[in-house]
Amino acid sequence: MEERTRSCLLRNRSALEQDIKTSYIMDHLISEEVLNLEDEQNVKVQATRKERAALLIDLILQKDNYAVISFYNALLNEGYKELAVLLQDGLPIISTSIKSSIDGLTPYVQTVLCEGGVPQRPVVFVDRPELLQTIRSELFNLETEPGWITLCGMAGCGKSVLAAEALRNHRVISECFPGGVHWVAVGKQDRAGILVILQNLCSRFNQGSQTYLNPPLNIEEARDRLRFFMARKYPRSLLILDDVWDNWVLKCFDVQCRVLITSRDKTISEAVAGNKFLILVQSGLSNDKGLEILARFVNLKVSCLPDEAHIIVQECKGSPLVVSLIGALLREFPNRWAYYLKQLQGKQFKRIRKSSSYDYEALDEAMAISIEVLEHDHREYYKDLSILKKDVKVPTKVLCILWEMDVEEVEDILQVFVNKSLLFCDRNKRSFRYYLHDLQLDFLTEQNHDQLMDLHVKMVHQYQKTYKNGFPSPSDEDYIYWYSFLADHMAKANLKKELYSLMFSMDWIKAKTEVMGPAQLINDFVEHRHVLDEENSTVRENFQEFLSLKGHLLVQKPFPDIVQLGLCQPDSSEVYRQAKLKAVEKAQYGAVYLEWINKTTLQNSSSLVVQLHCDAVFHACFSHDGLKIASCGADKTLQIFKSETGEKLLEINAHDDEVLCCAFSPDDKFVVTCSSDTKVKIWNSITGQLIHTYREHEEQVNCCQFTHSQHNVMLVTCSNDTLVKTWDLKGSNCKNTLFGHTEPVNHCSFSPDDQYVASCSNDGTVKLWDTRSGNEWKSIDVNEQCRTSDDDEEVLLKCCLWISDGTQILAAAKSTLLIYDVSTGDMITELVISRYSNIQSCAISPTRPLLAVALSHNSVELWDMKLHKRVADCSGHLSWVHCVQFSPEGAKLLSSSDDQTVRLWEINKVHSSSAVSLVQCMDAIFQQDDMFVLVSDDKKCLQLINGKTGNVMFQSDVQDSRICCCCLNQHINLAAFGHGDGILKVLELPSGKTLSTLTGHTNAVQRCQFTHHEQTLISSSDDATIRVWNWHTGACKVLEGHTEQVKNFKLLRGSQLLSWSFDGTMKVWNFATGELVKNFDCHDGAVLSCDVSPDGSKVVSASADKSAKIWSLRDNVPPIVLAGHNACVRSCRFTWDNEYLATGDDNGEIRIWRVKDGSLLHICPKDAEIKDSKHGGWVTDLRFSPNSKILVSTGGYIKWWDVTTGETLQTFYTNGTNLKSIHVSSDFKTFVTIDNIGILYILKMIN
Repeated sequence: MEERTRSCLLRNRSALEQDIKTSYIMDHLISEEVLNLEDEQNVKVQATRKERAALLIDLILQKDNYAVISFYNALLNEGYKELAVLLQDGLPIISTSIKSSIDGLTPYVQTVLCEGGVPQRPVVFVDRPELLQTIRSELFNLETEPGWITLCGMAGCGKSVLAAEALRNHRVISECFPGGVHWVAVGKQDRAGILVILQNLCSRFNQGSQTYLNPPLNIEEARDRLRFFMARKYPRSLLILDDVWDNWVLKCFDVQCRVLITSRDKTISEAVAGNKFLILVQSGLSNDKGLEILARFVNLKVSCLPDEAHIIVQECKGSPLVVSLIGALLREFPNRWAYYLKQLQGKQFKRIRKSSSYDYEALDEAMAISIEVLEHDHREYYKDLSILKKDVKVPTKVLCILWEMDVEEVEDILQVFVNKSLLFCDRNKRSFRYYLHDLQLDFLTEQNHDQLMDLHVKMVHQYQKTYKNGFPSPSDEDYIYWYSFLADHMAKANLKKELYSLMFSMDWIKAKTEVMGPAQLINDFVEHRHVLDEENSTVRENFQEFLSLKGHLLVQKPFPDIVQLGLCQPDSSEVYRQAKLKAVEKAQYGAVYLEWINKTTLQNSSSLVVQLHCDAVFHACFSHDGLKIASCGADKTLQIFKSETGEKLLEINAHDDEVLCCAFSPDDKFVVTCSSDTKVKIWNSITGQLIHTYREHEEQVNCCQFTHSQHNVMLVTCSNDTLVKTWDLKGSNCKNTLFGHTEPVNHCSFSPDDQYVASCSNDGTVKLWDTRSGNEWKSIDVNEQCRTSDDDEEVLLKCCLWISDGTQILAAAKSTLLIYDVSTGDMITELVISRYSNIQSCAISPTRPLLAVALSHNSVELWDMKLHKRVADCSGHLSWVHCVQFSPEGAKLLSSSDDQTVRLWEINKVHSSSAVSLVQCMDAIFQQDDMFVLVSDDKKCLQLINGKTGNVMFQSDVQDSRICCCCLNQHINLAAFGHGDGILKVLELPSGKTLSTLTGHTNAVQRCQFTHHEQTLISSSDDATIRVWNWHTGACKVLEGHTEQVKNFKLLRGSQLLSWSFDGTMKVWNFATGELVKNFDCHDGAVLSCDVSPDGSKVVSASADKSAKIWSLRDNVPPIVLAGHNACVRSCRFTWDNEYLATGDDNGEIRIWRVKDGSLLHICPKDAEIKDSKHGGWVTDLRFSPNSKILVSTGGYIKWWDVTTGETLQTFYTNGTNLKSIHVSSDFKTFVTIDNIGILYILKMIN
């Protein structure tokens, strides 16, 4: 204790003994560890209050300076301010000797900080008590609720050290953050880097737990996982984000928790909401503090430092980092003051980045000297660090591989660098990760620029020696590093063959996408395109196209079989070639793989599928430079991503309700959004910062668009409140409100010269407005022109577009497009786009007379404006398409849909043949090595397709009404089909001659089938009847008995037929006599499916009442009830050995039962497999292999199952979804189905 402090305490001892009560004072001193419990007991046993106070003061006098400070603070806290004033002048001055008695560095705190990865205190630490007290005071603001504290200052000012030091306090940790603290070094990162950081953090949180088995694959998943950890496992914990450069980074960690940030930007936290506190750190140390650091390094008093010390501090310009570098050198060579000063003053290093906020001259000089004094071997090892990535913490194992050393040897070498402030170490329990400050890395790369290629070569070769038999697995400490940076090392090493071998490998594609998702791989192909194209640009395009189109599947869980996905690529693709080799090899050991036989008939015009939203995507648009796309939707977010790769650039939680529209400003600096929450918002398209919010609309805002010109930029919006508004971005209020519509306004847009605004409304009018005055210029009454005399329904206008030079305008109403002359208001053209779906959006190409139309039946159609003819149907979306837009140069088209995706289409790949699509009405006949498929198309024609070649063998004339069902005879010379109007026809093949037209049904014919002798045709209908036709004569028997539509029928042995209906019954008929043989009142709900056991003894019924039942066809015994499904049971099937049966429901669940007693064998999929969905939709059909060991099912896609184990053998992801049925060959080798977007799949199992 200082003598001055002791004297002050003794001088005021009498007054203290007279007034203080020791009990409360001692509580404070014990919490600060000034006293222990034994001291407390000794004080308490004293007889009087004065004696207790006297002994307490005696104990304090035996302690150090910190005991007096703690006593002084206790007096203040307990209301003895007058007594505290007596001690104030004698308080000791705290220097650099930090004691646990004052800062509360208890073993508990040390454990918490160590587990949280908080950096250790530097070997030499200079206390800045005022700043520390400020930081801790702000930390107490987070005690009761989440918030953001920003510690701001220039580089090298000690922000990170201060942040760590503020946490070395028992009271701060125990009261504010009992859940612990978690240190995250951020640095300058792109989104891929942030994902790696989040993956590492989630991995740290998940240690010792089986909550998550795999790292998150994207930032959204990582943030959700982080939110779970912070809320459930680490409540009231503190997240420290060290060295944050960009405010978008904070959104990745915005999980409503307590956050301490260190940054150079004091506005960094403006991007997030919540409580915010700012602490400014002075840019550098004072001379006194700088001298104190040097004094501590050389173990001298400041007064004893040589004159060179003062000049060195000045040369280092107050940077704690640089002063520490020089101090570390002086600690080993304390007599080299003049030498190091001479080196600092004499060496002139090139500035690396003159615009940087770093003090490069001082650091370069210090760095050069620091490296020169290393031993030769250590200098070589340090040089190897030149190829590390900025702000990437490298696991020890990476350097063990690089140097071929054991972990302990590497850690010893790296500790030398850490001790000399040349390297930083992040210790998280047993894990050690090392990184260079970016100043140090910049210096190293500049100094060793002529050796960088050789160093990258060394890194690659050492990796290859270690992982010569495969790729790193998640159990390897270094696996994320190699997946992130191996390709980059190869490219910088100019190891072209190695890079080709890696990037053109299905094994690498599988390994990396399984760990990190597809986005980084697509970026790798783009980044290294110039190198890869030297080898083979076609192969690079093959892989990039594969990832672009199938990438959205590669984020599903369980992870799809990438070999099966590769088999769906064109036969000329390198992806297909490699997948086929692997499939053939694995098939030899029992693996199931399918060859898509007729895929060559499918011409894929889609170039990229992006799924960033978790709900319907209502709108998407290109930036004016074509490099970015913005999208918005029902999940209330705005997403901005690269148009070439789909890499997410920005995500904004934009509104409180669905975001309905978005648009880029003419200079692409801003994005506007409008929402059902009635707000219109302007955002910075780079940072995501909210620029302005407009609140003048009273109902949902449907559309928002900017002017085309960058001069005098304006905005137009329209709303359900019937108003159109224009906005001047320079002001905060609406410029003009355009009155005139009487119903909700759905769409608005500026004319090409920005002089006018067009709007369309549910009132059936298109109105043209003068932009400057806001006055109505012209009104076109589409409602009046379109309404027929017998149609009172209002015409709802969905969108309106200006054509070419603004002399014409297009309006969309229901399924019709109308083009008007702007000057006269006269209709020029009327195009009926579709009879079965409504137009949701349309767009006009900027370079050719091409119109894109988004339709509610899942497709995008392209129309030639001059010929008034549809030229293509872009199929691929799985639900309603809400928006279409051409890219600025017209080469691409984007579309957004309820299926949560944005798709990009290559216009030059669109062919007229794609304008015809099939419908889900088909029959298939298998004959030895041949197979034939009869199917109808959307033009109401019937097609006969050769299953081996995929070629169309026959196409019928266009029919008068839609075709609902069709069938072939076994000789493939007859085809029958039923119409929606109840008519049946029989055609001769291949001539197409109509042999018979059969009338009798009064509603749609849903099923038809030839009997074995082919003279009889049986049909079932929505009119609740079944008809047995002699199709030659037209005579028929009517099987009447069902009271609702007949769902389907099945031919039994002899002349019997089983039918089932929505009336809940099954019936057995003798179709030769028309007699009802047996009636089963099966279910309370509709019977959706039935099957008869192969031995003919049993039948199973599946119903909408969520049950299935097994009935005996021979005995009158009660059925076996199969209960357990939680949704409609839509499909059922017996095994060929009569032992088991399978049922499938609308939740995508399949259950396998024992027939003899109805006991449950398996539920497919097992719960452990379920991550994204069970079957992508309803289970609509089931088929067993002849040996009853394999089951195939259809739903959202096709799946094959092992009947014995219940496990998935293979999944075939169709382009569309909602498969209705599957036809299977007798040898279980060929499978035929059609998806909901009209794509035919003829699949052959690979042997």
